[in-house]
Amino acid sequence: MGICKQLVETMQAGAEGILIKNLTIGLGYTAVCTDDGGIGIAYTPKSNKGGCSVLPPNEDYEDKPASEVLQLLLSDKELHRTIGLALVNALNHAQAVNFPEDRSNSVMFDTLGITEGTRIAMVGQFAPILASLEERGALVEIVDKGKGVGDEQQLKEKLGSWAHVAIVTSTSIINNTLDDLLASMGKDVRVALLGPSTPLLKAPFQGKVHILAGTVPMDSEATLRAVRQAKGTPVIQRFSKKTMIVVE
Repeated sequence: MGICKQLVETMQAGAEGILIKNLTIGLGYTAVCTDDGGIGIAYTPKSNKGGCSVLPPNEDYEDKPASEVLQLLLSDKELHRTIGLALVNALNHAQAVNFPEDRSNSVMFDTLGITEGTRIAMVGQFAPILASLEERGALVEIVDKGKGVGDEQQLKEKLGSWAHVAIVTSTSIINNTLDDLLASMGKDVRVALLGPSTPLLKAPFQGKVHILAGTVPMDSEATLRAVRQAKGTPVIQRFSKKTMIVVE
């Protein structure tokens, strides 16, 4: 069963009786607020729209049941999956706010066992953490299709036979590549799913991912303002808790 389907099944019961209060689709991130006070964000994919509408005129998700909107995570459209993933994070918000902070990523690095000579395959270029990894003496190979960095096929081969650790962007859920990437992992590779879109839920990732590192908004109004104004991760994280959980 794919990760998106497992996320939907995990959150379906908790979505019953909840309504979508606000949907804000910014150029950088999308935010969903629920009527029970939850808020979640996910990366907004680049639009290839042919007209003036990104979503069709008949699609309006505000005031709709969260249990129905959750099904967007199973859509073949990236923007639908973004909305669905942001909703997952909103539904999980009340639990995620209690997770410990790891703003410097040091707990994550220690848990992954990153030391001198650790071979890391990075899917998605996380520039802010790259310097920290290199300070520890890690060897990092990067692929980021959107930025034209690295060779995707070569990195898949490294995931299977070279890497000790894989750091994977959670936008791989949105672009529907995560299942394929996880299938490429060697059996001893320690996997971290990283980024503001990351759903901090253990059950869907059991036996596949070791660490989930994400962003939990703590100030809803400031987060929505940042999303509306097309701000990126550094700004959004000013109003958020940067946290991680160990799946195993």
